[in-house]
Amino acid sequence: MLNGASGWTKNRLKKSGNHHQIKFFMDLFAKFLEDRGPLGKWSRTAHGYYTFPKLEGELGSRMQFQGKEKIVWSVNNYLGLGNHPEIRKVDEEASRDWGLAYPMGSRMMSGETSYHEKLEQDLAEFVHKEEVLLLNFGYQGIMSIVDSLLTRKDIVVYDKDCHACIYDGIRMHIGKRLPFEHNDIESFEKQIKKAKIFQEQTGGGILVITEGVFGMRGDQGILKEIVAFKKEYGFRMLVDDAHGFGTLGATGAGAGEEQGVQDDIDLYFSTFAKSMASIGAFVGGDSEVIEFLRYNLRSQIFAKSLPMPLTIGNIKRLEMLRTRPEFKDKLWENANNLQKGLRDRGFDLGNTSSCVTPVYMHGSVEEAMVLVKDLRDNYDIFCSVVVYPVIPKGMILLRLIPTAAHNQDDIDQTIEAFTAISEKLKSGAYAKQAELIKPE
Repeated sequence: MLNGASGWTKNRLKKSGNHHQIKFFMDLFAKFLEDRGPLGKWSRTAHGYYTFPKLEGELGSRMQFQGKEKIVWSVNNYLGLGNHPEIRKVDEEASRDWGLAYPMGSRMMSGETSYHEKLEQDLAEFVHKEEVLLLNFGYQGIMSIVDSLLTRKDIVVYDKDCHACIYDGIRMHIGKRLPFEHNDIESFEKQIKKAKIFQEQTGGGILVITEGVFGMRGDQGILKEIVAFKKEYGFRMLVDDAHGFGTLGATGAGAGEEQGVQDDIDLYFSTFAKSMASIGAFVGGDSEVIEFLRYNLRSQIFAKSLPMPLTIGNIKRLEMLRTRPEFKDKLWENANNLQKGLRDRGFDLGNTSSCVTPVYMHGSVEEAMVLVKDLRDNYDIFCSVVVYPVIPKGMILLRLIPTAAHNQDDIDQTIEAFTAISEKLKSGAYAKQAELIKPE
């Protein structure tokens, strides 16, 4: 609770003649009463249904939402490993044998184990990098990587659509920051030329950051096109491939493998939260660079080591990802059927070149809320909805994440439901109901 009606306090500074000079200060928290942010303003209307919904029951293509079964397209369990019996067995045994406390302390001080080293070695071999550093979390991991790599003399060039974790890492950089238009090679070339000029002035280095797959749009980053500029401009390249790892490439090694440029990616980053349905992340590169990060990455040096059950569970997940190609094959069978079925019905899926399936519609935030409620309550389809300020005003993005756990019945039912709600949106049916919805 915020104390005081106004949130303002006044301090008597000094006396001047018969008058007092009074200065007013705002309480730090008082501003939240007036402005809860572009998403926060909807919190009281949306919380528990549109935001922070509770999906319950066994992890899979169909789960419980508010006591009723729904087809779920919002879980990044790409390969269906999250609830696989072999995975569950390893997770259970590792938890029983080790507990969640072991190992204690950071890896640098007291939390190193042969299992952590094995996971790193297995990952390095799989993504074709000399060495890999295991990270506790993806978000904090890549933030800390960016922070560790850059000094005030360095220049960072990055795709405007990069994930929030990359933006947060870049925000900590006090040197030059040059964004280029999303997947626009002409814009990239313009910015890399600027970076070269700044480099001559500062004597620093240049880091280019992009993604293997952009999680909202589903399109792959223009890795091959960017790599073509490396020799001339001498930059280093960091790629966040959270959605490409395990889903793209002949072996599943990611977008770099898919585009034939994995060896040209200086630092390859991904998380376990998607294809491996777990917790943790990693970054791979040349040994000397990984060694530098191992001894300078503050988010790992000052954090407890990844618990043993998660480490052993991730070793098993990676083993299955590498040796069971049928999971990736099933994923792509479902993704292709879903995307073809939606396109055949006239839906706009943008430029997706991955399993991420964005469906673009036109409407207000309020119409989106009515549409999603209809989709969940009356058609038993649960998917994520994205609206302004994440995407431009007047747009609605329904994002579907197909997995190997889905089946053709799930796909057919979803396509029929999307056809129905699209017709209602175009007819203005949702607009009438939307008039009653306002942020609080």
